[in-house]
Amino acid sequence: MISLAFLYRFNTIISVRMLNKLTLRVILPYRFLRFHQSLIMMLIKEVVRMNMDDTIFLFLCTLLVWLMTPGLSLFYGGLVQSKNALNTVMQSMAAIVIVTFAWMIIGFSISFDQGNDWLGGFKFLGLNHVGFAISKTISPHVPLALFMLFQMMFCTIAVSILSGSIAEKMRFIPYLIFVGLWVVFIYSPVAHWVWGGGWISKLGAIDYAGGTVVHITSGVSGLILGIMIGVGKKQEKHTPHNLLITLIGGILVWLGWYGFNVGSAFTFDQIAMVSFVNTVIAASAGAFGWLILEYALKKTTSLLGLLSGALSGLVAITPAAGYVNYLSAVIIAVIGGIGCYVVINLIKVKLQYNDALDAFGIHGVGGVLGAVLTGVFQSHKVNDAVENGLIYTGDFKVILIQLAAALATVVFSAIVTYLIARIIKLFTPLATTEEEDKTGLDAIVHGEKAYFYGELNKFNRRMKF
Repeated sequence: MISLAFLYRFNTIISVRMLNKLTLRVILPYRFLRFHQSLIMMLIKEVVRMNMDDTIFLFLCTLLVWLMTPGLSLFYGGLVQSKNALNTVMQSMAAIVIVTFAWMIIGFSISFDQGNDWLGGFKFLGLNHVGFAISKTISPHVPLALFMLFQMMFCTIAVSILSGSIAEKMRFIPYLIFVGLWVVFIYSPVAHWVWGGGWISKLGAIDYAGGTVVHITSGVSGLILGIMIGVGKKQEKHTPHNLLITLIGGILVWLGWYGFNVGSAFTFDQIAMVSFVNTVIAASAGAFGWLILEYALKKTTSLLGLLSGALSGLVAITPAAGYVNYLSAVIIAVIGGIGCYVVINLIKVKLQYNDALDAFGIHGVGGVLGAVLTGVFQSHKVNDAVENGLIYTGDFKVILIQLAAALATVVFSAIVTYLIARIIKLFTPLATTEEEDKTGLDAIVHGEKAYFYGELNKFNRRMKF
């Protein structure tokens, strides 16, 4: 056996022989650390402040919100004529590309930099100062870059929504130009007003997850653009060419909405859980309200009606998801489903305005209803960051504030959309040509077809098995 004395002597010898190496490996780095102590401590503090659970949570929610855009592209794609299916899908998918650059260059900065009551500053221009570190005022728990991406997904789905109003009727290149300008001159200013410390937030109006910022802006802009393009065109209502594609898209949008609403809490806490439950409830309640009215008036219950009702309920609950209790969520969503049905199937039919796939009827109307009803049902008990609404206090002040914010957004979105479209029209026509309407946008604009139209069958007949 090796004695303890031998081990002691052996360790002593090794220690002496390794002294110089240890000095180089330990002592010098130690001095370096002390020299840069302040810098290192600052970096450590930044990392410590970042909550990894919140970061992972928001990362997953960001992916879910991204999924909404391809989902909505399929939802819209199944509702149009087969010869325009790819063009409709491209309008949504191209939004991802255009919004990314517009948001990166200037959109995020003028949305969330401090600036003034009307417009954000230019600190984050070109994503300058946007990295792994947190921001005490903007993203106190998650990296600022992740917060930026989450908000970019909101902007992307907003653009995809408005494309529903002009499906099959607007030329592709003017549409892309409009999208880039819309992000800068409409979406970003409104986002700053509501979420960036602008005048709407100072007024006291609240918007949990984008009822005003996303749905009112996109719905109203889509309506104005659709009316401008639809002037002189036949108001034909075409039968959806593939409702199964619409179903798949609707499911993806429905699923992505959980990230849309729940992620707006920016941390998985009680408020996030409340918004999660409210979102699940609202989708079914909106579909229920729509289908009940549809059956009462038409004696039918359609798949498209179910999906449209679910989306109406989701839109209506979006501004209120983290501020109301479960029963209130049901009431808001049912009213949203019924209200959207009335606008789409009664008012639109009466007035004959162009809103091709009812982007305004669902998102614009649902957004306004949700914003106003938030003031009715918001509860301090559910979320101590807000005061009680009308049903608890009997005070109409909160509703008037919500209504003022919604109406201001409607007017602003309508006017600026009209101006942008008029400017673009000075250089290039907005509406599709007669040839494009007859032949289809897929073949002329994109050089592709969504379906083979018999070519595959012809090919198979030539094959010998």
